[in-house]
Amino acid sequence: MGRVRGLRDTLLAGAIVSLLFSCASPPAAPTDTELVPGQAEERFDEADDESEVNSELPEGFDKMPVSTFTEVWVYVTGGNEGELKADYPISDVAYFSAGIDSYGKLVNVPKRSRLSRYQGRVHLVLEGGGAALTHFVLKPGSSERTQLVADLTAAAKDFDGLQIDFEAIPARDADNYRSFLAELRARLPGKIFSVALHARTRTLENDAEDYGKILPLADKIFVMAYDEHWSASAPGPIASMDWCRAVVEYSLKTVGPDKLIMGLPLYGRIWGSERTNRAMFHSGMERLRRENNAGEARRENDIPTFTYQIPVTVTGYYEDAQSLSTRLDMYRRMRVQSVGFWRLGQETPVLWKLVKLAPD
Repeated sequence: MGRVRGLRDTLLAGAIVSLLFSCASPPAAPTDTELVPGQAEERFDEADDESEVNSELPEGFDKMPVSTFTEVWVYVTGGNEGELKADYPISDVAYFSAGIDSYGKLVNVPKRSRLSRYQGRVHLVLEGGGAALTHFVLKPGSSERTQLVADLTAAAKDFDGLQIDFEAIPARDADNYRSFLAELRARLPGKIFSVALHARTRTLENDAEDYGKILPLADKIFVMAYDEHWSASAPGPIASMDWCRAVVEYSLKTVGPDKLIMGLPLYGRIWGSERTNRAMFHSGMERLRRENNAGEARRENDIPTFTYQIPVTVTGYYEDAQSLSTRLDMYRRMRVQSVGFWRLGQETPVLWKLVKLAPD
């Protein structure tokens, strides 16, 4: 996810540099249009603090609806605890995140004491690894799974709940995943057990994240209704209104309002019309050099190299007060009771004037 900031020139300049010179390989495109990345963060554009850049209320703010929900969740990442303010209308913090190392061991459990000034509920989030690691730790009866369950049970004692956020579950491990969830929930009496799932608009065949099958295993299901368009897709909204409506309709039908938490994005993405990072054959390199009038290759320590410039069109989609207000109002009208945000620190500060917690 990309951090949206108010300094447009900084954003565009950073986008062009990232698109032209980044050495990171793009993620593989999903095999199904609904199987999209959920919370993968490529990079943050660290501009000045937005509370200083965008301290005034936006035009038309007085006409934006304010929406009230039974619960308001927000993800807080380690190191950004200071972003959480006492007057924010937040009922639950999803503390992101503990992880799993290459040997299946629980690592990086955040300290609950770092949020000691926050009086609401705090949930420990476990982020899964890639498909291979996920397969490895989900195997029933394995020493790794047994130890992971024990470690999570112990770590959750300091928290009000535990959330499982596995986003790369091999389809053939669906049964193992669900038995893992059932085992964990049974070990956590008195705790709120939640599961984060990718957005769906319909039931998919052989889906490890089948809402209906996971519903009896969790107290809450956090639907990540974002990344409709992602880093490797064509440019488009992170969460268009029509797509969100379809996700809500399906989620309410399969999960129901009592257990459902509808996730909203607070970030934006940028795309360039040209993506130049790739490996090429010798013939392709020579062709590019000629076609772009790069001249003769120069040599650096006997290695041929060349440079040329091309125009890049950058397209960005992001969330502001109006889009967030519209989406929240749509969810409220559709009888959604709980919402959640990915993640604290990425938002326009005006957000917290547009959402309210229902009185107890």
